Amino acid sequence: MQRYKILHRTYYNFSGPVWLEPHTLRLRPRENHELRIESSSLTITPHATLRWHRDVEGNSVAIATFEAPASQLLIESEVIIQQYNENPFDFLVADYATSYPFAYTPDDWLVLSPYMHCPEPMENPLLTDWLAGLWQTGEQIETFALLQRLCSHIHQNLSYQLREESGVQGPEETLSRGTGSCRDFANLFMAATRKLGLAARFVSGYLHAEPSAFNYGSTHAWAEVYLPGAGWTGFDPTGGILAGSNHIAVAVARSPEWVPPVAGSFVGRLGVNLDVGVWVSEQ
Repeated sequence: MQRYKILHRTYYNFSGPVWLEPHTLRLRPRENHELRIESSSLTITPHATLRWHRDVEGNSVAIATFEAPASQLLIESEVIIQQYNENPFDFLVADYATSYPFAYTPDDWLVLSPYMHCPEPMENPLLTDWLAGLWQTGEQIETFALLQRLCSHIHQNLSYQLREESGVQGPEETLSRGTGSCRDFANLFMAATRKLGLAARFVSGYLHAEPSAFNYGSTHAWAEVYLPGAGWTGFDPTGGILAGSNHIAVAVARSPEWVPPVAGSFVGRLGVNLDVGVWVSEQ
């Protein structure tokens, strides 16, 4: 078992007093049999009333509402977790799904079909050609080996680029540029696996790692694929690895745009500076 402290600070400095509309916060990690929250606190200045709920994906969501104008907004989340996912390879895929291609059972397909839908047009020539270089129709391969191949290929052949602007690149844009952020790589991985007929979803969270070109203190993103017998299994194409004990999931969704850590608006004079800091430390 490993213990981590996660400090996530979001600071807005407005050009003058503004009225803050309700803000949606996705900052609390997803608890399951591998992750437990030991303690958590959420501090907001100016004072906000919080209403908590679980969304359709089971993510923990807080809605913050404000009663007075403000020139600044500070949102600080501090969480200590216990992480038990020490061996991400410790799973068994159902016999019928160990080799690709395979088909989900009818019951599973009813639930998983939304995660198999590609928002982009299925006729995506750049993605199709790229995927054809990794798997040819008729090739028999272990399902897990194919997913590892996709994950490591993105890591080895595309260049990471920090992007502070909002939004996610489509798979064709990432391939044509040859660069992307963690959320862009996760989106490309999802598009590829969905094109293969597998269910995939986006994961937003945190990563505990030594500072590097793609981890200097920020949120992180990866993808999960549903493998019968194993369940939702995480793949991190930014690092070319399986999601393990250093990956701390906060929210999952069919589309990256649906799970920003902080989302909200304000009424008042245009102009705002945003500063975000994330620190993940082993305890």
